[in-house]
Amino acid sequence: IPSEIEEYRDARWRREGVRQVETAFEAERFVEQVGFAACLTDSRRPGPSLYVAVCGRRGAVMPRNVQKDEEASLTWHLKDEIVRRGKVYYAKLARGKAMFLAPRMIPCFNAIWGVRRSEERRRLSRNAQAILRVLRREWEMSTGDLRDESGVTNRHSFTKAMDELQAAMLVVPSEVFYQPKFTYIWTLAIGRFPDALLRRPGRDAALREIARCFLTGAGMTIRGELARVTGLSRPEAGRGNRALVTEGYATMPSTGEYWLIERDSRVTPDAERQPD
Repeated sequence: IPSEIEEYRDARWRREGVRQVETAFEAERFVEQVGFAACLTDSRRPGPSLYVAVCGRRGAVMPRNVQKDEEASLTWHLKDEIVRRGKVYYAKLARGKAMFLAPRMIPCFNAIWGVRRSEERRRLSRNAQAILRVLRREWEMSTGDLRDESGVTNRHSFTKAMDELQAAMLVVPSEVFYQPKFTYIWTLAIGRFPDALLRRPGRDAALREIARCFLTGAGMTIRGELARVTGLSRPEAGRGNRALVTEGYATMPSTGEYWLIERDSRVTPDAERQPD
């Protein structure tokens, strides 16, 4: 990645000490600005990350002992507060990636990964369907109660089914408690974000807008980067990026490389910074 692109990303992804995230309100604004972000990934993974934004530096690396790390602890606390406030979407999405989505991006992600009610019997496991039936009846329930009521009492099987429901954009955590014991409260995603989940663009439009969202913050992207960040397949990530080229929003100087056509000239494909 060229150095001027890294600087561009520093500003857009809050990898600067003067703009680091410190409060839940700032974290929500960060997610709204970037469109979607990982929770606890560090500089070794591409894309915007709440943890890196909390650290406020490009080279942030998650320590092995995260319990004693102040920045990791703050990120975890902010995640809990964001879940509680319910203003941005949080769940384990494609490939088990824990991500935040701005409300404007929920319809696009749902168009790609969401499971329609008519498809549930075909696409969801029996355990996931059992859990979903309970939540549709009770609306909100703690992890332990949900295991008991659904009959999915094996911890591993329950976790796998909950990951499946989150990836299908059907279930989200709504709160977390640490006393008297650690537990999530789970609820239906449609209950928290009804307007966003009822709007469903076409697949091509969704791919284009996901690609646009990432490229706007990244400045440029290389082969496989969008797929790694979002969980899209490489062919579909390429379709989204090429749609931006067709639209005139991006250029493709070489195969798999896409540059944002930046109106203020802060980013140029020839790696030369233009004068203000």
